[in-house]
Amino acid sequence: MIKGLAVLPDIPGVEPSSTVTIILLITVLSLAPAILVLMTSFTRIVIVLGFVRTALATQAMPPNQVIIGLAMFLTFFVMAPTFGQINETSFQPMVRGEITQQEALDRAVIPLKDFMAKQTRPKDLELFLDYSRADRPANIQDIPLTALIPAFAISELKTAFTMGFVIFIPFLVIDMVIASVLMSMGMMMLPPVMISLPFKILLFILVDGWHLVVKSLLLSFQT
Repeated sequence: MIKGLAVLPDIPGVEPSSTVTIILLITVLSLAPAILVLMTSFTRIVIVLGFVRTALATQAMPPNQVIIGLAMFLTFFVMAPTFGQINETSFQPMVRGEITQQEALDRAVIPLKDFMAKQTRPKDLELFLDYSRADRPANIQDIPLTALIPAFAISELKTAFTMGFVIFIPFLVIDMVIASVLMSMGMMMLPPVMISLPFKILLFILVDGWHLVVKSLLLSFQT
């Protein structure tokens, strides 16, 4: 691997700066899954969509590919202003050779920190700052990523589970009503889930459930 990297600058038609850029791009792409999950809105969105499917009890409908695909595109939509700022202030100047790669990285972190800090609970951030015995930051940009990223992740988990609980309530009521009706009719051998499933799907369709869920997700990131 080291020998292979050593001869990269000698590739015809490829400048050393272009080679370094390619290596940097490959490194970023290898870390993209972790960045996507822990530093963007993806975690909250995919968990809430998973709760919707579980509450409906539709087994694998919609499929995992649809859930993850929808979560990814919603993530790109929510993160578009942040990604646009990173591209304008960090990536494009680096491509034009106006700043170094380290300066580009420092600039790229600024919008991400702003986004994560707005969605992070102070209690969660204090947990990691106290554990690392770090000084209290004077502003958002002084918060170390080693504390901000895990604090943001657990804050997103709590928010997603809270939204999931709210989503479960109406479907739980339907299950309880159906189960009570079946027991009163003496039909205890008939699974309540089989009877309640069409009613839950009907309720979800009548209230335009997917629209409400996506709207709630988008509004949750504006706070």
